[in-house]
Amino acid sequence: MTETPTARPSETRVQRLQRLRRAVETSGALHLKDAAELLKVSEMTVRRDLAGPEAALALLGGYVVNAASPTGIKYTFEQEIDQHTQDKRLACRSAAASIKEGDTIFIDCGTTMQSLADCLPEDMPLSVICYSLNVASIVTHRPATQVMLMGGLYHPSSQSFSSDDGLSYLRRLGVNKAFISAGGLHWTRGASCSNFHEVAVKQAVIATAMESILVVDASKLGSLKPAFFSDVSSFSRIIVGGSVSADTRKHFRSHPVEYVTSTA
Repeated sequence: MTETPTARPSETRVQRLQRLRRAVETSGALHLKDAAELLKVSEMTVRRDLAGPEAALALLGGYVVNAASPTGIKYTFEQEIDQHTQDKRLACRSAAASIKEGDTIFIDCGTTMQSLADCLPEDMPLSVICYSLNVASIVTHRPATQVMLMGGLYHPSSQSFSSDDGLSYLRRLGVNKAFISAGGLHWTRGASCSNFHEVAVKQAVIATAMESILVVDASKLGSLKPAFFSDVSSFSRIIVGGSVSADTRKHFRSHPVEYVTSTA
């Protein structure tokens, strides 16, 4: 049963942390604002409560998560590779159709982006920036493609890398089109993913690219993952593969969303 937030002025820091731990165990992650509302305290109080080494919780990307498992909701490449394959392919084919000869494109990490790399126009001269092994293993076999791979610490869950040097390198590049993946896209809570190390990369390329294009399958709409990285309004285009109900579509009416189905 969901706990109803009630004012508890006599609660100690230990008691508040116990309530937060129970909430995080249930949901995998809890937004800072929601944590403050749950405890009926200010966001600053929550931050102070989490500052101690014995808290067993951490604040990452604006979310309260289990410090021992900071991604909160587990994502593994192996689990996702065979999920919604057809819908991912539909979205990626539409995204790839917008690429022009000589473009410098950024391809995000994740299983959807592997499909996008497969859909790149054959023999078209391109420059591709990426930071994941699954994408790099495809684009490096394209004879007319210049590949720029961002390195750093390797994260097996998404087969991707992260480093400050990689971010600095990315910010110096001119990107025509950035193709971004997401684990969830919510009309009010924005785009999110499961791995916090991806947030800085996604935000950096969205800030510098001429066009930022979100590519997702229909299952991601209405979903929320622990690591928020962008408002819906930040994207030039949003391409969704698969069938989406009219009720869900109405929430995205004010945004540039393209729905691609098998009958389109």
